[in-house]
Amino acid sequence: MDLKELAKEVIRKEAEAVRNLQNFIDDDFEKVVRLIYESSGRVIVTGIGKSALIAQKIVATLNSTGTPAVFLHAADAIHGDMGMVRNEDVVIFISKSGNTPEIKVLLPLIRNIGNSTIVAMVSNTNSFLAQQAQYVLKATVEEEACPNNLAPTNSTTAQLVLGDALAMCLIECRSFSGEDFARFHPGGSLGKRLYTRVSDVYNRENRPEVKRLDGIRKVIVEISGGYLGAVVVTDETGTVSGIITDGDLRRMLEKYRDIDGLTAGEIMSAAPKTIRETELAFTAYRLMEKNSITQLVVTDEANRYRGMVHLHDILKEGVV
Repeated sequence: MDLKELAKEVIRKEAEAVRNLQNFIDDDFEKVVRLIYESSGRVIVTGIGKSALIAQKIVATLNSTGTPAVFLHAADAIHGDMGMVRNEDVVIFISKSGNTPEIKVLLPLIRNIGNSTIVAMVSNTNSFLAQQAQYVLKATVEEEACPNNLAPTNSTTAQLVLGDALAMCLIECRSFSGEDFARFHPGGSLGKRLYTRVSDVYNRENRPEVKRLDGIRKVIVEISGGYLGAVVVTDETGTVSGIITDGDLRRMLEKYRDIDGLTAGEIMSAAPKTIRETELAFTAYRLMEKNSITQLVVTDEANRYRGMVHLHDILKEGVV
């Protein structure tokens, strides 16, 4: 048995199953998206077995992207948990076969609650579930990736991807922004990436600065004292004019024999890379990465110098 080839075959089959889903995005899918978007209730997602696990992930994705959702285990529902369903909710049943006994018992009970809308996510569109639901989301697969065509593989992957497609369409409907996403993810590295701003990480006290007419001695003192390997050159209003780095000093020594009369303005690099202190720290990181540098000049809205943010400041904060 060639295990590597078997693994590749499983991946190929699952990729093909996902690709085929495009053929099943129809009017019912669009209607369900708009129904959920316009609903005053929640999305209840239910299933049994592996489909229940997929249901939990879909619920997590919906909640994190602005659509209130609740997971309801099909077996628990018929033993008391069905009380969480409200009239205004949209209930999505997930089942490959659509003929699972627990689903057959639960569906009419949900219907008897009142005005809840029932949506089926099934592979078998001729099943009990598909026939009884008001809308059908087709997660149809021809076979499983399992060598015995038994273990849920292609079918659960298709369900997962269809749930993601549903959530992403709702994001678009809600104009759900990165800032909105951040409100639901305040913890961990993702939360830091979405919440932490440059103003939260850079050292306001350590801001080496010289004026254009300052001499080389002051430039060297400021660079040495700041421990950042650079000093920012500003004009009389505090606006950023340029930057002098250790590299600029080395190039100066190579170019000039007599450096006593040189000024900061003569050796600085104009138009340094800057970032507003209100920008996200992760944006600063990406800018450093793009330009292969380790620090950025921090400015306010009027381009006045506020300090420097170093790559180490961002890494220390756990933004990346």
